[in-house]
Amino acid sequence: MTRIYATTTGLVLERAGHCVAPARPLSIDDLFRSPDASALVDTVFAEGRVTSAPTSVLAPVQSQEVWAAGVTYLRSKSARMAESKDAGGGTFYDKVYEADRPELFYKSAPQRVAAPGTPVRIRADSRWNVPEPELTLAINAAGQIFGYTLGNDMSSRDIEGENPLYLPQAKVYDRSAALGPCLVVTNTLPVAESVIAIEIRRGGAAVFAGETTVGRIKRPLPALAAWLYRELSFPQGAYLMTGTGIVPPDAFTLQAGDEIRITLAAVGTLVNTVG
Repeated sequence: MTRIYATTTGLVLERAGHCVAPARPLSIDDLFRSPDASALVDTVFAEGRVTSAPTSVLAPVQSQEVWAAGVTYLRSKSARMAESKDAGGGTFYDKVYEADRPELFYKSAPQRVAAPGTPVRIRADSRWNVPEPELTLAINAAGQIFGYTLGNDMSSRDIEGENPLYLPQAKVYDRSAALGPCLVVTNTLPVAESVIAIEIRRGGAAVFAGETTVGRIKRPLPALAAWLYRELSFPQGAYLMTGTGIVPPDAFTLQAGDEIRITLAAVGTLVNTVG
């Protein structure tokens, strides 16, 4: 397993606390275009020069579109059904959860993705906003998963609950997605017991915390990738958020200045504030 950090001066590769800078040109796009990113990273790491760990990082994205899967956890299905019951959408999401075909939607162009330590946004026309912490798959141009990172799928629950057709407005806007803090390149997906955790802090105190595990995702991760690539091509590869199993209570909404901390041990902690 190799962690790839994007910085303003180039990529930094880290294994077991040892960091190297590539001796040859290497970009995020190179990893997503490679038929074997793990082998490429092995070679680059062996040739690299020792460097210090980065103190400030960018989102590990270059030319990749960011997509997302919804209603993949039972908790997510329940939240969608509850928020949309007045609009007649309750059974709609029950059918989505049980269907063979997953819910997939476009989330962000790379230039709209928030980097670790930078602000994410809530919509000015929304009154009920939450972060959604998600394991995010890195999928190469050939449709193969070669790694993963953490994602924050910012969501306006009142807009998506008003009508299922409003989902794009609830999910897709400037800085509605964050990725990082690194891209883990590995041939092994996280085990079922891997914990995804979130903490939201306001004025220095925690106002919400929760956790789930990767194993609670209803659908096999390779199947989600296969559905995304079924009728779409991604010459520079793509990221796919895999859904959330953690939803704050209905009385909770984000406020400007809140700090969102999303953690998966292999990746680290993705930290963003609400701008």
